[in-house]
Order: sequence, then C-alpha cells, then structure tokens
Amino acid sequence: MKSHFVIDLVEGQVVTSPFLVREKQVRTSVRNGKSWLELSLADRTGIIPAKMWENYVELAATFECDDVVNIRGRVKLYNGQKELAVEQIIPCAEREYDLIDFLPHTKHDVERLFESLRHAVGEVKNPWLQKLLVSVIEDPAVAVRLKRAPAAMMMHHAYIGGLLEHIVSLIGLAKAVSNHYAELDADLLLTGVALHDIGKIHELRYTRRIDYSDHGRLLGHITIGVSMVRDKIKAIDGFPAPLAVLVEHMILSHHGSLEFGSPTLPQVPEAIALNFIDDIDSKMASMRATYAGGCADEAPGAWTERNPALRRTLLRASVFLGDGKKSDD
Repeated sequence: MKSHFVIDLVEGQVVTSPFLVREKQVRTSVRNGKSWLELSLADRTGIIPAKMWENYVELAATFECDDVVNIRGRVKLYNGQKELAVEQIIPCAEREYDLIDFLPHTKHDVERLFESLRHAVGEVKNPWLQKLLVSVIEDPAVAVRLKRAPAAMMMHHAYIGGLLEHIVSLIGLAKAVSNHYAELDADLLLTGVALHDIGKIHELRYTRRIDYSDHGRLLGHITIGVSMVRDKIKAIDGFPAPLAVLVEHMILSHHGSLEFGSPTLPQVPEAIALNFIDDIDSKMASMRATYAGGCADEAPGAWTERNPALRRTLLRASVFLGDGKKSDD
C-alpha cells in the first residue's frame, strides 16, 4: 500500500513509497560535466521532480516511463519548489500496488453513479430510445470502460470516473431544463446526455496515464461515438430512421460550433439545450479544479492560477469578501 502522497510531502521528510514514473532522463551539467538521473514522479495527488546523483546507471535500465517504482529518498527544496533526493529505486511488481493510487479519481462512488444512469434510462418513455440506451450502457464491454473513463485529458473531469460523473451531473441539469421548457423532448435530451461523449471510452487511454489512444487521435470521440451508436441502432429491428438521425445529430453537434470540433451546428431545441448544459457543466468542473489547486502549505489567496480552459485567472469571492479591503489596495 502507498504510504506517502505528493500533496502531503514536506521539506526534510524521509519517503519510502511507490510512485509512477512520468519522465526519465539522464542529464549532464555543462558547467562541471557531472551527470544525474532526473525523474518526474506522480501519484493521484500530483507530480514531484526527483534527482538521483549516485549509482543510478544500472538502476536506470531496470524501469521505464509509466512503470511503478518504489522510491526511498528525502524531500528537499530547490528554488522554492519541493523535489525528492533519491537514494534507492526498486521496480514494483503489479501485485505490489494498486493503480488507483496513481491516477486521479472521482470522489463519488462509481457504482452509485452508474445506478443513477441506469435509473434515468429506466424513466425514458420512448421505447426506441430506451432500447438504444439499454443496449449501450448494459453492454459489458461499454460498462466497464464507462465506469473508468475520464471526460478529458485536462479541461474538465480529467480523472478516472470523470466521464460518468459528468454524465450524471448532466442528467440533473437536463431534468431541470426539460421541466422549465415544456417544448423540449425530455427523452431525446436525456439520450443526448447519455451518449454525447460515449466515444471517449475509446478516444482516451487511462491505464497508467491519461492520454489519447491512436484511435482517438485519428478519429476523435465524436466520430467514434457516432459509429458506436449507429452500430447499436442497426441491431434494433425497426428503429425509426428519422429518430436515428436526430440521435446522431445530438452527438455530432454537442460542441456547439464548427470551431470547437462539431461537424454540424445544433439545429433542434434538444441539441441546443445539450450544448449549453454540457458547456456549463464542463466550465464549472474546470473552475472547481482550479480553486482546489495551489500550495497545500499555504492559505489560498484571492486569485487563483490561470485556468487554461477559460484562459483567465479566477477570484475566490469568499477570500475577497472576507478580506475587507478594496480590490485595488
């Protein structure tokens, strides 16, 4: 079991714990010619740089990037940033660690999230849409990936279980919007919510790191998702062709514009609604991640680091209001 996590490390602490190797290289000083092994080590709470100065040559050949290794070392400060001075590295066998310790994970119970999705599908009144949704989420090959897939690499819900968390959040928004706007087809909107990002279960890889699969790089999740859903529709005898077109349109248009990767614009009310609730949920999740960031050893300031998705810094209103000073003080 992992005993020390990056977020909790403090200067001077002696650490003996497994870490996931993100980067590995031997570097040499131009000034004095001395070489060392430089690493980037990760767990689900963050990343810390590490250096090994002695007896690293043979050790470096025993592991690669994305391997889990047991590290013994001490936390030091270098230019004001924490890093590990490594004394020992031992590659770990798979039985010696749990990957859940090394990738960020949703704080919610994944099985409960999946049951929430099942419950919402059970409430769909349109028999064709319900058959389609059941055929997707009850497919064992889909379900096992859906319970693990992130919703993105960086922008929002970028952690294991993030996609399912995002879908369930959208289900709540879709119900509220459908209740407010009676002209919306609640079943079609719910179908769009459940299926709009389904291609991400294949677009992304999420074993020892979150990145794009070859399939994902070449096709993208919208194309993959439409193909998956089209195959499921073909397997349902008698599925109405116009309804199939609308379902595909929900997936194809959910990014809202050609600029953001949708091959077509939303052209029915349900597609418009899906685009906007998807956008607000992703932006709120991105803001939560930014607010949660920062140095664990210091109280957060009024302003955050720059949010790359929103291309701006964010104000912590509670800190700002509690300070009692004018913003230009």
